Amino acid sequence: MTFNKEYRQLLRRDMTIAERILWKRLRNKQLGGLRFRRQHGFGDYVMDFYCPVLKLCIEIDGDIHQLSDVRLKDEIRTKFLEDNGIRVLRFSNEEVYNNIDEVLNRIIDFIDMNEWKLRYQRKERSTNCSDPHPPNLGGLFAQAKQASKHLALISDEQRNDILNAVADAIIEQKEMLLEANAKDLARMDKSNPLYDRLQLTEQRLADIASDMRNVASLPSPLGHITKEKTLPNGLHLRRISVPFGVIGMIYEARPNVTFDVFSLCFKSGNACVLKGGKDADNSNRAAVALIHDVLKNKGQDARLSTFDPRPFITLLPATHEATAELLNAVGYVDLCIPRGGKKLIEFVRDTARIPVIETGAGVVHCYFDKDGDLTIGKAIVNNAKTRRVSVCNALDTLLVHKDRLDDLPELVMPLSEKNVYLYPDRLAYAALEGKYPSPMGRGQEEGDLYDTEFMDYKMNVVVVDSLDAALEHIACHGSGHSESIITENCETADRFRKMVDAACVYVNAPTSFTDGAQFGLGAEIGISTQKLGPRGPMALEEITTYKWLIDGHGQTRP
Repeated sequence: MTFNKEYRQLLRRDMTIAERILWKRLRNKQLGGLRFRRQHGFGDYVMDFYCPVLKLCIEIDGDIHQLSDVRLKDEIRTKFLEDNGIRVLRFSNEEVYNNIDEVLNRIIDFIDMNEWKLRYQRKERSTNCSDPHPPNLGGLFAQAKQASKHLALISDEQRNDILNAVADAIIEQKEMLLEANAKDLARMDKSNPLYDRLQLTEQRLADIASDMRNVASLPSPLGHITKEKTLPNGLHLRRISVPFGVIGMIYEARPNVTFDVFSLCFKSGNACVLKGGKDADNSNRAAVALIHDVLKNKGQDARLSTFDPRPFITLLPATHEATAELLNAVGYVDLCIPRGGKKLIEFVRDTARIPVIETGAGVVHCYFDKDGDLTIGKAIVNNAKTRRVSVCNALDTLLVHKDRLDDLPELVMPLSEKNVYLYPDRLAYAALEGKYPSPMGRGQEEGDLYDTEFMDYKMNVVVVDSLDAALEHIACHGSGHSESIITENCETADRFRKMVDAACVYVNAPTSFTDGAQFGLGAEIGISTQKLGPRGPMALEEITTYKWLIDGHGQTRP
């Protein structure tokens, strides 16, 4: 019998009671958010339960099935798996059936011995659905949840006053913020692409303060009636915008995100729980301390003196354990937004038990069409690539129509001023050889880097035969973030707009404009690349939800 879908279904139907008990617990991610697979095939064998992250196999009575239905001895099976880098834990049916919690704890102990940092969240079932048992950081989550309710008592004018006060404090205490940031920078190699993201300067602090004031000046996103009607029976319906409640944010070496998230969440009536990266921990703690001081001082106002306003923003420890607990904070955190690289996004998507909005990595393209203006093209390509190479809207791959190969050296010449390293394909290399003064590759054949978000002074150059070929390349290698075309042909531009599946599609403009502040949104909490829910730069409106208000005068349903 060959290993196929039908055979796997047969094995699942034959699960013992003990296997079903353990699978129910593993399927609900009760081991620190770890994801297990049931009946996972490996070679000619099928494992009962398998965790790909840990390369850990869990067996009930050592029940690894061979497809020929011939059972090997336990020690032979174990040796086969361990020789292939897979560790094996075995339990009897009786152990699982009689004491599942003890079995889970033994698995946890094994994971800890192997230096895995995610911890088992021991949760007790609660009969009160409004007060679920908190995880290890549950005290902080509970405070944030309570703070989100108090935010409803603060008027938009008061919120704006506090945001402007924070903006003033950023300028007044810039030396403190820069000193904390310098400690983080000292631990990072300047050649690291994340160094630029991590770095704060006086100008960047001024920009952060300006963005915060812009957010304060925007209309409140709350209380807007988006739908309203009266039913034939006299019921009056209104759909009104309201906050989510508590928004969790996981991000990496971006201290400016701390201020951006607070301004948007506070303005929209949401409390925020932040989990920053360890690379920016000093910078983040200085930023949150500054915000807490402003909140505390403003809290002396009689209108805010009945509660502590500091839990409006909470910064978690920069540890893997804190990430796991945030992703499992069911009943406390209403929405999680991860902002970082591909590995972070995938980890959050695979382990979260709370709703998530993905802000995917940006593998960004610009297509220079056969009808493109060379002067415009030079400026757009240079700006998209070199303005800030470490941001997600930076250009990664330049696509050039084959009829414009003669113009390619001039098109990319401005990039040489920043020593951008090019990875041209064979045709592009032939056109650039001896004409591009900075280093470049010798001509790609396989396109190994086409799926790479460089975040560095590096860029692919690919020659395409037509618009269709460019669209096909983008569809194959794009991440749905931002894509651009340079053309003077209106029909080509319109087709590009319609066919490219991305959050932001540009015509004769650089992708560097994909930014909440540039879009007039004040700031952004992230750039969503998913289609369900918000898409593109997420600002105030995107972090609100709605509820229905129904007014009647005694109607009953027949």
